[in-house]
Amino acid sequence: MSFFNVSGFLNVMSGIDGFLQMGGPVLVAIALLLFVMWTLLFERIWFFKTALRSELNQALTQWQSRSDHQSLRAHQVRETIISQVTLKIDAGLPLIKTLVVLAPLLGLLGTVTGMIGVFDVLAMNGGGDVKSMSAGVSKATIPTMAGMVAALSGVFGNTYVSRMANREKQLLADRLILKHA
Repeated sequence: MSFFNVSGFLNVMSGIDGFLQMGGPVLVAIALLLFVMWTLLFERIWFFKTALRSELNQALTQWQSRSDHQSLRAHQVRETIISQVTLKIDAGLPLIKTLVVLAPLLGLLGTVTGMIGVFDVLAMNGGGDVKSMSAGVSKATIPTMAGMVAALSGVFGNTYVSRMANREKQLLADRLILKHA
């Protein structure tokens, strides 16, 4: 018994191709957007779980190596350290938010292009060719649904990553302790 079933894989790929054909070219754009969005989300999660520890340790070491923790200059150095790490923590988050917002707009574009297909059929054949009209309706509804599903999944992923980012920024600020005179 083979671990990889070629005919099963081909059936899945055929089903995906059929779904993309039913939704039209906008569905391909939504799929690409979804792939990029989740790649960025997984990259951020990976960064928080692995590389961020080294960044935080480096910032903490830099702060603790200072002898002065109470002057105005120390406050400025602390804010600089926090800002530098915050830039690394927030990298990619605005792009993820933009992709989340863009997903339903692409779905709406699919709705419009699908309905244009329906109106084309109506203009050429009157109302008699229901099968051709249903293809246009399919090209209108499938991208709308796909855009909304992509946006919803992105909202959940973005919320998770944003909460992780905010928590890490707060923990960093709490660890860089200022001494008061």
